Amino acid sequence: MYIIDLHTHIYPENIAKKATESVKDFYHLGIDGMDGTASMLLKRGKAAGISKFVILPVSIKPDRVQQINNFILQQSAIHDEFIGFGTLHAAMDYVADEAEWIMAEGLHGIKMHPDSQRFNIDDPRLFPAYEAIQGKIPVLLHTGDTRYPFSHPSRVRTLTKLFPKLEIVAAHFGGYSMYEEAYEQLHDLDNVIMDISSSMMLMPEGVAEKYIRAYGAERMAYGTDYPMWDPEMEVPRFLNLKLTDDEFEQIAHKTTERFLKLK
Repeated sequence: MYIIDLHTHIYPENIAKKATESVKDFYHLGIDGMDGTASMLLKRGKAAGISKFVILPVSIKPDRVQQINNFILQQSAIHDEFIGFGTLHAAMDYVADEAEWIMAEGLHGIKMHPDSQRFNIDDPRLFPAYEAIQGKIPVLLHTGDTRYPFSHPSRVRTLTKLFPKLEIVAAHFGGYSMYEEAYEQLHDLDNVIMDISSSMMLMPEGVAEKYIRAYGAERMAYGTDYPMWDPEMEVPRFLNLKLTDDEFEQIAHKTTERFLKLK
């Protein structure tokens, strides 16, 4: 089966281990052994049967956004398997200009993690960037965490009303740790899809299939969330779901291909 992983992260080798441990500490989750490097992602991902990897950066500090975006651009040029996204921060200067640069350089979308970046999904400071990218490239948002208000799925719904042409990927079944609330907010929004990363291992049996069918497989996309999780563990977890062949194909690559306009 052809698989595109819509949710992965990599870091420069000199800080990869420290960055990976920081992310795992943030959630009190994750497995040992993943180091956050591009080389390990490619090795473990290919062994699991993944062909392409969407690389999602996050900048905790606004003054590091450009440096991080340049790193992703460089890695995407080196590795044909990588599909790079850029990132933004609500507190940075010239947020719309950086969004325009991201598009001009050929990156495929924008990733933000409101909980770790400490701003709301619908922060007005981001509106110029949303205006610039709507109808052009999507934004992938960490969505849902009962510990924080920043990424509540209701804020995604607000965005779709303010920017009706904005295409959004709501990560983690639309709402990490709040799947039912996420479904209530997102199920009827045609310009929002969900990835399945960092969720299946936390769900009781049958719950993943329940939400995949409630949303429709054409609105669900495969994601590992490396280096939180090992692709060689997550792909089998996905393939063990009780889904039809068509549902597997949709989630494995077709939804991502359509949403990112990949050839």
